[in-house]
Amino acid sequence: MNERYNHIYDIVRQIPPGRVTTYGAIAACVGTTGGARLVGWAMNASHHLPAYIPAHRVVNRNGLLTGKHHFGTPDTMRELLESEGLTIVDDQITGFAKRFWDPAKELNPPWPGEREAGGPGHTLKEGAG
Repeated sequence: MNERYNHIYDIVRQIPPGRVTTYGAIAACVGTTGGARLVGWAMNASHHLPAYIPAHRVVNRNGLLTGKHHFGTPDTMRELLESEGLTIVDDQITGFAKRFWDPAKELNPPWPGEREAGGPGHTLKEGAG
């Protein structure tokens, strides 16, 4: 597994139940602005890992369940989110803005020196993870 995926998984593991984030928000946090597809690929790959990754909490920028076909059934993603208290209508999260969890605000932001030095571009909050 590549190091970039590990950073993505570190972020996704910290999304609280009942909250969601976007592929793009994670990409920006790990320093791959425009790399939302990379995050999507990582979420798809996460289903084959022994460790649990709550990939159902990652949606597109409009709150759509665009990754639903990468779960056991097309309904699994919706069912998992609904079990955490979210309401889904036509594959879209109702009240998405209130449920949005922004990793750039919730986690320690990347320090410019980390990116310049080729570092991970992401630092976990102390005691998190």
